[in-house]
Amino acid sequence: MFGVMRRRVASGSPSPWLLCQAVQKFRTGPSVSARSSATVEKEIAFRPGGWGFVRNFSHITPGRWINLKPMRVAVHPEATMRTWGRPFSSDNGDTVDVVVPPLAESISDGTLATFLKRPGDRVNVDEPIAQIETDKVTIDVSSPESGVILKLLANEGDTVEPGNKIAIISRSADATHVAPSETTSEKATPKPTQKVREEKKAPKVETTPAAEKPKAPPSTLKSPTEPQLPPKERERRVPMTRLRKRVATRLKDSQNTFAMLTTFNEVDMTNLMKLRADYKDAFVEKHGVKLGLMSGFVKAAVNALQHQPIVNAVIDGDDIIYRDYIDISIAVGTPKGLVVPVIRNADTMNFADIEKQINAFAKKANDGSLSIDEMAGGTLTISNGGVYGSLLSTPIINPPQSAILGMHSIVSRPTVVGGNIVPRPMMYVALTYDHRIIDGREAVFFLRRIKDIVEDPRRLLLDI
Repeated sequence: MFGVMRRRVASGSPSPWLLCQAVQKFRTGPSVSARSSATVEKEIAFRPGGWGFVRNFSHITPGRWINLKPMRVAVHPEATMRTWGRPFSSDNGDTVDVVVPPLAESISDGTLATFLKRPGDRVNVDEPIAQIETDKVTIDVSSPESGVILKLLANEGDTVEPGNKIAIISRSADATHVAPSETTSEKATPKPTQKVREEKKAPKVETTPAAEKPKAPPSTLKSPTEPQLPPKERERRVPMTRLRKRVATRLKDSQNTFAMLTTFNEVDMTNLMKLRADYKDAFVEKHGVKLGLMSGFVKAAVNALQHQPIVNAVIDGDDIIYRDYIDISIAVGTPKGLVVPVIRNADTMNFADIEKQINAFAKKANDGSLSIDEMAGGTLTISNGGVYGSLLSTPIINPPQSAILGMHSIVSRPTVVGGNIVPRPMMYVALTYDHRIIDGREAVFFLRRIKDIVEDPRRLLLDI
C-alpha cells in the first residue's frame, strides 16, 4: 500500500535537497531558495522501506531544472528532506540505457551469452533483449522501455557485471537502423600510417621468378612411426559455457576432496511397477499428476537416511555436521548441462507432492528458469541414468553432500524365485559415498534398505 504526499513550495520557500546521478542538475549548492514567483509541485509515492517514485516536477526557478521523466528515488526520514535518485535513462531524453540487472547474492558476474535483439529491432517494455549465463542459471535482460535498439555496447561472450551498460534504446519510432556490419567495418579498417604512405610512394623492386629455386613436391610417404593426425581444418574450437565450466570444476574438486567408494546392488522392480500399473489412473484422477518410479525411490531414500543418519551428514573441517532435515537433490540433464534442483523437506512429502515437484523442476530445467535458491543445498542426490539406457555406472558425489544414489535401466533378467528361474524386471543401483565419514557397513545397510522398500513398498505403510 502506497502513501502519497504532495508538497507545494510557493515563492520564497526553500526547495527540497536533491542529489541525483545524471538527470537532475543544479547550478547552486545543496541548499537553494526560489527567488521568483514560480512554484514547485512534486508527488512522492512512498513504499515500505523508504523507496518511492517522483511523479511530477514543474515551474522550476530559471537556471535550475529537473528532468520531468519518472525515476526511482530513495527517501530517508530526516529533519530535512534528502532525496537520492537513480535515473533509468541517460541525459538525452530520447535514449534509455539497458544495464545488467542484479544476478544473485553469490554471483558477481556473468557471460553475455547472446543478444535476442539487434540494432534496428523494435522492443516492448520488459521484453528480453539479451541473455546472461552464470555458473548455474541463464538470466534474461529485459528492456526498461519501449523503443528501438539503437546500439549494442557489448559483444557476445563478454564478461559483464551488474550495472554494466550493454545497449541503448531510442524511444523514437523512426530510429535509424544501424547494421552491426557497418559499425564493425569502420572499426576494423585502420587509418594508414605515415610509414605505410611512404612505402606506397616508394617503387617496389620485384625479383624475377628465375631467381627462386623450384620447390620440391611434398612427400606423401610418411614413416610408420609418425601418427596420422586429422587436418586442423576438420576441427572446431568452441569456448566452454559458464555452466559447463562450473560443473567441470565441481566434479574435479569432488574427486580431489572425497575418498569415494561405490557399492552396488540389484533391485527387483516387479512390485513397484505393479503398484504403479494398478493405481496410475486413480492417482492421476485425484492428484492431477502421473505416478512415476522416481517418487518411490525418493521415499525409499528418505527412509534409508532416517535409518542411517551418517549418510545424511557431512564433514566440515575437523567436525561432522549432522543434518536433521532431508533435502533430496534430483539430477536433471539439459542441453546446456547438468542441473540439480532440490526437493526441500522430502521427509514431509507424500508420493503426489514429490511427483508434482519433480515435474515442476523438469519444466524449469528445460526452459532454463531454475533459480539459484532451487539448486542450493541438498543432503543426498539421486541420479537416474536409466532414462538414457545406462546399465551401470559409478556416480560422482555432489558437494557438499556425502553420497549419491545412482539408478539405472530396468532390464528383464532371469532370476531365481522360490527355486525356479523366472524373468524379472531388474535394476542395478549404485551408492557412491565419502569413505572418510561413511564406513562400508553403513553404506551397504543404506543401499540394502532402499532395495527392501522398493521390492516391497508395503514396508513404508507398516514402518518395518
